Amino acid sequence: MAENALVQKIKPTVTASPHFRSHETSQGMMLDVVLALVPALAASVWLFGPRALAVNAISVVSCILFEYITRKLLKRSNTISDLSAVVTGLLLAFNLPSTIPLWMIPIGAFVAIVVVKQFFGGIGQNFVNPALMGRIILMVSFPGPMSSWVEPYKWGETVDAVSTATPLFELQSGATPTPDLLDMLIGQRAGCLGETCAVALILGGVYLLVRKVISPSIPLTFIGTVAVFMLIAGKGDLNFLTYNLLGGGLLIGAIFMATDYATCPLTSKGKIIYGIGCGLIACLIRQFGSYNEGVSFAIILMNLLVPHIDNLTKLKPFGYIKEKKQKEAEAK
Repeated sequence: MAENALVQKIKPTVTASPHFRSHETSQGMMLDVVLALVPALAASVWLFGPRALAVNAISVVSCILFEYITRKLLKRSNTISDLSAVVTGLLLAFNLPSTIPLWMIPIGAFVAIVVVKQFFGGIGQNFVNPALMGRIILMVSFPGPMSSWVEPYKWGETVDAVSTATPLFELQSGATPTPDLLDMLIGQRAGCLGETCAVALILGGVYLLVRKVISPSIPLTFIGTVAVFMLIAGKGDLNFLTYNLLGGGLLIGAIFMATDYATCPLTSKGKIIYGIGCGLIACLIRQFGSYNEGVSFAIILMNLLVPHIDNLTKLKPFGYIKEKKQKEAEAK
């Protein structure tokens, strides 16, 4: 009787998962990403001067405003405090040249925030990386300004912004890249704002790994696939390999954009397949396409395949028996 009374008194509580909650929040993770991007932001301003700061500021402010206005119009709770719009704004700016006309930046921000992110439900529900899609739309719409590269800014000197070629363009043309490997590491070369300084990007990547914001599997398989492919394509030429690893948007793409939670696979096997796929597509575009950079397109294409990758690599529940084997067992 006492046991029955105890059972009646202590009623089990049935709730939906998750049953274990983490103290991590979207805002906290986005803040970590912003902090990881600070070295690249500082490097972009040092390398390309005050205009780099203007490009970054306009991109971030545009993304925040578009998110605020869209959430208001759609009568949804506002989410600008989660800092995801700030991250999108920084990544979009990092994928733009310093010479881009400032009025074009809000167009890319509108595509990234309104079309790609908010029209599909907001943070975590976008099917492709918003910043990369914004960049691609700008690239297709304004190919001239989006491919106008200049040498890094000379502080204390009055110099004209002379157009120049990126190291990858020089490689594709058969010429020897102008910057040496040290220049490639510290960013003394032409390119987008956030992709030039490899040291700053690696520091940011290490920070995200230490904070366990990202898994190392995607960056390692992405960069590793490019390394193996380019080593073969370059017939063992280590200079050719190194310029392909440090040039273009490989590092920023592999560390900061391919690892986006909403657009990368959930399973461990899926992340490896995804990273290899990104690397192969990027290499194929670089080697056989008319465009000398392929990271943005590679990530977007693999983003579209993520649901299928997740479906093929999903984990089976403990004790799961295939339907065919279950029927055979029942027949016996």
